[in-house]
Amino acid sequence: MSVVVGVDFGTLSGRALVVRTADGAELGTAVHDYAHGVIDEALGERRLPPEWALQHPADWLAVLRTAVPAALADAGVESHEVVGIGCDFTASTPLPALADGTPLCLVDGWQDRPHAYPKLWKHHAAQAQADRVNAVAAERGETWLARYGGAISSEWQIAKALQVFEEDREAFDTAERWVEASDWIVQQLGGALVRGVSAAGYKGMVQEGALPDPAYFDALAPGFAAVIPKLEGPAGELGAVAGTLTAEMAALTGLPEGIAVAVGNVDAHVTAPAVQATGTGALVAIMGTSTCHIVNAVRRVDVDGMCGVVDGGITAGLWGYEAGQSGVGDILAWFVANQVPASLERAAAARGVSVHELLTELGWARPVGAHGLVALDWHGGNRSVLVDARLSGLVVGMTLATRAEDVYRALVEATAFGARRIVEAFRAGGVPVERFVAAGGLLRNERLMQTYADVLGMPIDVAGSEQAPALGAAIHAAVAAGAHPDISTAADAMGAVERDRYVPDPAAVAAYEAIYRDYLALHDAFGRGEELLMHRLKRRRAEALA
Repeated sequence: MSVVVGVDFGTLSGRALVVRTADGAELGTAVHDYAHGVIDEALGERRLPPEWALQHPADWLAVLRTAVPAALADAGVESHEVVGIGCDFTASTPLPALADGTPLCLVDGWQDRPHAYPKLWKHHAAQAQADRVNAVAAERGETWLARYGGAISSEWQIAKALQVFEEDREAFDTAERWVEASDWIVQQLGGALVRGVSAAGYKGMVQEGALPDPAYFDALAPGFAAVIPKLEGPAGELGAVAGTLTAEMAALTGLPEGIAVAVGNVDAHVTAPAVQATGTGALVAIMGTSTCHIVNAVRRVDVDGMCGVVDGGITAGLWGYEAGQSGVGDILAWFVANQVPASLERAAAARGVSVHELLTELGWARPVGAHGLVALDWHGGNRSVLVDARLSGLVVGMTLATRAEDVYRALVEATAFGARRIVEAFRAGGVPVERFVAAGGLLRNERLMQTYADVLGMPIDVAGSEQAPALGAAIHAAVAAGAHPDISTAADAMGAVERDRYVPDPAAVAAYEAIYRDYLALHDAFGRGEELLMHRLKRRRAEALA
């Protein structure tokens, strides 16, 4: 028997999964919670400004040290049976590092410098830099901008690098590499830096193997073209071998030295083979703290507000498209943590259920529209289609009769409306979306998933694995190890999906249509135009906290 290990590095934890290469059977798993979590309020004694979100690379290494051996033990397999390891990461989560891969934040004297740390995907403090990235590209007529829906996000590599360049020049100059976390972890495992085509294309503005012209970078800020050598490095196709496991990493993980290390990938993109969606027409939504939407097509078109389109970015030979919602599960978690009365918390505890479960039961006890609310799902900004991290959440229609469960349901519905807006943008742009395939932690809420089916007016397939990203990483490892010839073949053998798990209810579909039209009206009224109210509110908050 041969097995592979897939490691999924998420926002708050990392998960290792041991998978049989022959049929995708999941034999063992383990999770390690990050000790530092998301560093968004303070770094040591230093307070961080609003919109910051950092991580600590020691947490990622701890996943390899603890979760991988624990998953092997849980699987009951011998280490010599492991033939490969693959990893996926949240993105874009870039970090400054030395040429040998040492993160700048782990170098003596840099531990208290915020810009020396990895910037998590939801670090939105580079919005001013993202605005300039877009404005300069438009002024110069850069043709690559259309491949990103007309706007580069503050969540991505270049805006974050420009923020470091302008706010801590010493950190920028000292860093010899500006590297995506998915590539960094592969460098640790295999000893060599290989840039995965997925993260490079979607998050690093690499198209046809090249970055924009150096003159463009200098137009952003004089001297910023110095970022180019920090971003360069050999490119690795998905499923290819990035290296072989070093002796040091073998000792750390308990895996055999010399096994294949697959090219790193983005957590959303790696999920496609796990749900057997490596072909065209199936939109895969990875629904967790945020949601990423990916779909393949046979041709390249420009789609308004997309996160990018990359040749082979999801499956070799197809154009891979990405969109997303910056906050989904995060919004619901914020609501439960900050907006729920103590009486509901006590009621949930008395019944032995979570607050989320109780809110779901109460919120869906009445028909569609009974709460009289409509919300915007922008508590974490808008990733698609407006591409604006300065936008914020909104709930309209609250009265003295509004209850916590009403708002909770309205927020769930808002995230479903946001997903529908993305599906419609794909279709309007000429990208077929024939199926909606869901994966991620939010699948546990069946009411939520049925709401999505009713709002979308589409059946929803669901991942056959509760750990689809880790399974996808394992599938890529199996290809890198030679157990399967390509990703599509491996997906057929190792992936799993339940077709039509949720089917739209015609009455609910009709009822949601009117509320969706109200959502669209709010979407455009608050999200488009100059000097937007939400921009002013965020600017005022930042100034007050400065």
